[in-house]
Order: sequence, then structure tokens, then C-alpha cells
Amino acid sequence: MAIPSTPPPGKTSPQTPMTSKPKLRWGIVILLLIGAVINYLDRSNLSVANTTIAEQFQLSSTQMGLLLSAFLWPYAIANLPAGWLVDRFGPRKMFAWASGLWSIATLISAFVNSYSLLYAMRMLLGVSESPFFTSALKSNERWFAKKERGLPTSIINTGSQIANAIAPPLLTALMLTMSWRGMFIVIGVAGLLLMIIWLKIYRDPTFAEQQLIHTSDHEQTNTTSVNQPQREAQTSQTPTASWSSLFKHKSTWFMIIGNFGIMFTIWVYLTWLPSYLEKEQGFTLKETGWIASIPFIAGIIGVLVGGIISDYFIRKGVHPITSRKVPIVGGAILAAASVAPIPFIDNTVLSIVLLSVGYFASQLPSGVIWTLAADIAPGDQVASLGAIQNFGGFLGAALAPIITGLILDQTGSFNNVFLLGAGLLLLGAISYGFFLKKPIERTASPT
Repeated sequence: MAIPSTPPPGKTSPQTPMTSKPKLRWGIVILLLIGAVINYLDRSNLSVANTTIAEQFQLSSTQMGLLLSAFLWPYAIANLPAGWLVDRFGPRKMFAWASGLWSIATLISAFVNSYSLLYAMRMLLGVSESPFFTSALKSNERWFAKKERGLPTSIINTGSQIANAIAPPLLTALMLTMSWRGMFIVIGVAGLLLMIIWLKIYRDPTFAEQQLIHTSDHEQTNTTSVNQPQREAQTSQTPTASWSSLFKHKSTWFMIIGNFGIMFTIWVYLTWLPSYLEKEQGFTLKETGWIASIPFIAGIIGVLVGGIISDYFIRKGVHPITSRKVPIVGGAILAAASVAPIPFIDNTVLSIVLLSVGYFASQLPSGVIWTLAADIAPGDQVASLGAIQNFGGFLGAALAPIITGLILDQTGSFNNVFLLGAGLLLLGAISYGFFLKKPIERTASPT
């Protein structure tokens, strides 16, 4: 009598019936959420220690702007190969390498004694953090159906906002009790612990789990596009396209331009808000630690609301791309309307309210932008397109601290910074709203 074959340990046979979607996927989302918090604390530590480090190393505003951008340029450029690497090697390996390397860079930063070495470690931090969000995007693409991805992607992206909200009071407290060097050490050790836990927990879904997860991927689409199961079937039957082929499509370029405009203003907040509150609003370092968290708390809500809005419209039968664009375009316009009046207001409370509304609105697109990449790209190029879009965003992010520093040295005021940010937010809204219209189809001619 033949003995029925059994799948290897940890695997599920294609014939094994499954009645509920695996709970592990939400555990992975929570772990990625924690990873996003640690990831952004690594980015925020220099902004919180901005004034202290500038005094210790005797830096001008322009020099500090260059140091604040030292993370961003390598991060933006490294996003391009990082997306391809995640598509090639998968989220488990790439996230492990990334979290380990960025933690080492942070630990080394705690012991440097020169501007040039600190600058070099910030560059290494940028390169090593580049695979994080593409790994999260790829993980969600594997573990969640299309109509479910908005919420988990937005949850993960709230990690950055949670970090930004707790960074001013938490990192300021660490800095006041342990010095800025001790603050760097604590964050670096947290990243190494994260890497160990990730390697213990993460795995890709089995065949049966994939079948169950993606049975709901049968959304109504217009006649000019192909639904996700059809696109995945095309992908599996077509040779893998080159990474550079994505640049042949206009959609890719409008995603780059749109994210550039939105991310510029976000990173003015992330790199210069504590300094703005100290220098222009007259708060002490201790007061700044708490007040700077207010806009970032609003940002946490903004990320979640953006994901909820886009998923709501999808459930109502609206095309996925249009559903994603609602919070992206609406958020960018509202953010521009909020930050533009700040230079003309001489009221501290109202300025902080407008800053908070502006940051809330600028975060409405955050998680949705990543989900949009999964809706636009062919199945095997999701991380690649997400990384290219993120590259465009972080070109804007890299310019934000430098241009802000130059404007401060020239004018002594943040007024022109806010006006420039409002203009770029509108550019982002126009790019996504008017020019991004349809998915990239492998069999179609570049459009």
C-alpha cells in the first residue's frame, strides 16, 4: 500500500485545506511596526541632539544642514538597488542585514570625535536603512490580499510617526541623563535585538496560505486594466523584466516627482522642528522635547486615517489607484494650506496648531504611497517600484535640511522654508492627482 507523502516540517501541502487566514501575518506586522519605530529613532537622534552637537563641534546652520542630510543622500540612492535586492533575496534576509548594519553604524557614531567621522557614520546609516520599508512592502504583498494591504502598510508606517512623537521627549531625556553618546548606544542595542527576533519569527507564507490569502484578490477593475490574479499570471509566464525597465514608464516618473514634493516638507519637520521651536518660538531644550512631539502625534493619526480612507473606497468598488490617490492628493493639499500661513502668524499656539494639522495632513499619504506601488507594479517588481518612488521622496528629503540651513544662514528665519514647502506639496498633489492614472503592464508598451 502506498504511503501518502507528507510535506516537510513547517510546510503545508497544496491539498491541505485551510479555513482561516494565518495569524502569524499580524505578528509580522507588529514586529515591522516595532522595527519602524527603532529605524526612525536612529534617524531622529541627530535632530534631537542638533543644538548640542552643533555647539560641541562648533557648526554653522549650513554645516548642520549638511550633517542632517548625510543620512538622506545615501539612503535615497541606496533605495534603488535595495528594492531589487528585496525582490531578489526576499524580506527575511534583507531586513536582517539592514537592521544589523544600521545598529552597528549607530553604535560607532556614539564614539566618534570628529565631524567627518560622524558624517561618514550617518552615510552608512542611510545605506543600511534603505531596505527596511521595501522589505515591509514585500512582506505585506506576500501575506495580504490587495484590498487588505492599506491598513497593515499604514500600521507599519505609523511606526515612523510613533518614533517621531516619542523621540523628542524620550531622546531628550536620554540625552540629559546619559549625554548624546549614551542616547546613540541605547538605540543601537535596540536595533541588534530587533534583528535577532526577526530571524526567529519571520517566514514566507506556504503555498496553501498564499492560496487562501489571495482568493479575495478578485476586485472589479475598469476595462483598461488587468486584475491582480491576471497580472500575477502574466508575471509568472513572462521572463523577469530588468529593474531599469520601470524608468521607461511615465507613471514611475510621476511617482518620483510626487513623492519628492511631499517628502521635502516632512523632512523639514524631522530635521529642523526642534531648532525652530528653540530659536523662533523661544522654548527651552526641555520644553522643546515635549512640544515637538505634538505634530508627530498628529502624524500617527494621519498615517492610519490615510490607510483607512483608501481601503474604504476600495471596498466601495472604487478603482484601487483612485482609492489610494484620495488621501495622497487630499493630504498634500491640506498640508500646503496649513504650513503656508505660518510665516504671517505671530501667535505661538496657532503656529503649533497649524504645524500639527500640516504634519497630520502630510502623513495621510505615507502608508498609502507604499501600497500604491503594489497596485501599480507587476508582481515581481513591487519592491523595486516602491524603492524607486522612495528614492524620489528622499531626494526631496535630502535637500530639505540643506536648503533650510542655507535659508537660515541667509535670512535668519524659517519663513521662506514654509513657503517653499507649501509649493512643493502642491507639486506632489498635481503629480499624483493629474498624471498617475494606470498600472504598469508588462505586456503593454511604456506609457
